[in-house]
Amino acid sequence: MGKLKQHFIFISAKAGIFYSFILLFFGAMTLSAQTKMTSAEAEHLKTKVKEQAETTNTITSNFTQYKHLDFLSNDIESKGKLAFKSPDLVKWEYVQPYAYSIIFRSQTLYINDDGNKSNMDVGGNKLFTQLNQLITASIRGDLFDDAQFNMEYFKNNENSLVHFFPKDDQFAEFIKAFHLTFNAVGEVIEVKMIEPSGDYTHIVFSDRKTNQPLSDADFAQ
Repeated sequence: MGKLKQHFIFISAKAGIFYSFILLFFGAMTLSAQTKMTSAEAEHLKTKVKEQAETTNTITSNFTQYKHLDFLSNDIESKGKLAFKSPDLVKWEYVQPYAYSIIFRSQTLYINDDGNKSNMDVGGNKLFTQLNQLITASIRGDLFDDAQFNMEYFKNNENSLVHFFPKDDQFAEFIKAFHLTFNAVGEVIEVKMIEPSGDYTHIVFSDRKTNQPLSDADFAQ
């Protein structure tokens, strides 16, 4: 577990991913722009998002990631491409300012650091399994699990914002909260993952396409 945790921390420092994953995406918004949803509005949002997720088999998207560290005056900005194929194939490919990719496939993590390839068998690790499931659910937007999260629902203009707070103490050591922003049709458009330290990763998606043909070769290392 110690080695795996160190590897998670390395990935976060290198690419900001593990606290991005994410699914795994979306921006900081001022509280003044937010109003709390009623119970009926929250239920309507959950239904809409679940229906959207159930009909989504693939996702491709560009993304811009902002990694905020309190000791830095400016956020670290990077750009890349996301590919997702149901049920659980995920590839994060960073293209600026460096070439770096991470692939979640079955129970293995595949890393390509500018041509230096490695992989890590994480099968049987409860924390990784939970994280991988949450990454996939974040990408699809379907994180609404009362057993795993306390949730708060907000309206923000035409979008919806949901704060997810992990109930599992072990997982909360890595991520304090997820903030997911949904557009009018129930697609995830931004994710913000907040660490216990207060540092966070904010990912904004653009040019999202759903249900386009993707093969397993698109998830090659």
